[in-house]
Amino acid sequence: MDSAQSPSPEHVDVLIVGAGLSGIGAAVHLGKHCPGKSYAILERRAAIGGTWDLFRYPGIRSDSDMYTLGYAFKPWTEQKAIADGPSIRKYVNDTARDYGVDRHIRFNHKVIRASWSTADARWTIEAEHDGAIKRYSASFVFAASGYYNYDEGYTPDFKGRDRFQGQIIHPQHWPADLDYAGKRVIVIGSGATAVTLVPSMTEKAAHVTMLQRSPTYMVSLPAEDALANKMRRWLPAQLAYDITRFRKTLFQQIVFRLARARPGKVRERLLGLIREQLDDKTVQEHFTPRYNPWEQRLCLVPDNDMFLAIKAGKASVVTDTIDTFTETGIKLTSGKQLDADIIITATGLSLQMFGGAEIVVDGAKIDPGKHYVYRGAMLSDVPNLAFVFGYTNASWTLKADLVSEYVCRLINYMDEYGLAQAIPRLTGVYEDRPFADFSSGYFQRVQHLMPKQTNKAPWKLFQSYGHDMLNLRFGAIEDGVLQLMKRSAANDRRNCAGSGARLWG
Repeated sequence: MDSAQSPSPEHVDVLIVGAGLSGIGAAVHLGKHCPGKSYAILERRAAIGGTWDLFRYPGIRSDSDMYTLGYAFKPWTEQKAIADGPSIRKYVNDTARDYGVDRHIRFNHKVIRASWSTADARWTIEAEHDGAIKRYSASFVFAASGYYNYDEGYTPDFKGRDRFQGQIIHPQHWPADLDYAGKRVIVIGSGATAVTLVPSMTEKAAHVTMLQRSPTYMVSLPAEDALANKMRRWLPAQLAYDITRFRKTLFQQIVFRLARARPGKVRERLLGLIREQLDDKTVQEHFTPRYNPWEQRLCLVPDNDMFLAIKAGKASVVTDTIDTFTETGIKLTSGKQLDADIIITATGLSLQMFGGAEIVVDGAKIDPGKHYVYRGAMLSDVPNLAFVFGYTNASWTLKADLVSEYVCRLINYMDEYGLAQAIPRLTGVYEDRPFADFSSGYFQRVQHLMPKQTNKAPWKLFQSYGHDMLNLRFGAIEDGVLQLMKRSAANDRRNCAGSGARLWG
């Protein structure tokens, strides 16, 4: 169709990308704090829930407690603090329905490009829908599409993979009809997915072996928080939730700070807790990592389920590297053969920014790896666009809530002063640092694709809920870095008096 005949894009004030935990939360915040703003949510899949709708493997659950993974505005009222996937999916869906967010979602819309025009002070968003391209326009874009590729997970190029006569499955694409009853299963990996799968699959499988290249720190917590459940009986739901959320958040931050300040002591404590469940030889060989605590995420073991499965003989752990797949299983570098009917490659995620969508500013394609993260919420030189990337040392939603609040504050501030464009500008000399101070393989593989941070605020990621709360919830909008312009001046950068200047005409 000729562009002159193309219908004008549907316009909304704010376009949210993604109807998962972050996107639904962002929409609720927008409705509460910016009630006059129109918005739409573009969701590439046919359902609400994001991660919690995509992943359907046995035992899928949170690796954070739901008092901090849940929204600040909607109390988690279930008995279990460590919740399963269906419960979390229901929680997100209930939130969308209760706040009327579900009426704003456009399903099966995969965003492929967002293009900013300074002259128009507007984004044009292109999305694939039913084999065609649909266009939307928005004054502000909120990217809540997570941080990994929904199309495919990460699987190393295992030698001899084609020789194996059984099934090979990545947890991101779990077959609904998979029958593993009585089967021998190998789960490759030692992260949260593997630690969830192994005890869950022992309920039906003949035996489950977790094959890891190196150990990961694990910590056991009760699936239910007895104090939180009691408080709900004594106090109003929101007050009880707020107190528990504060307690849990404070505990997370204290443990992380201790791990960084006194890694040896924290390491000793974590390993000591596992020794209460398993013998010294097993702990030394399979549960003693080579790195310090919190250089990678801790793996959560609810109610000791992983350790109980090992003690019962239903599961085992092998620490070795893979030489090759064989017809009947895996041959290890040590020469040992592991036989299996099913191999699960719980080998991680493929990370990407903005759901893989292309970001274009005034005709120039943006490479996120060459830009800097501002306040943990925006990108340098990219106007009117915010994104959510949760904490690596705490629950994702703690950060998502704060970023949503900040975006609402920024939008209201721009309205109050008749501003059309907000763009972070990096000036001065800083020390470049990687986006995440984490040694996990899935971060290291794509470090060049992720935005950079520096050694100084507001271009530094503090991984601190307390710091971010003060900065994002209460910090000044005009900070000498965020450049704010009126529509009449947005296309005349020569009028800008400098970084952070507000133009009035």
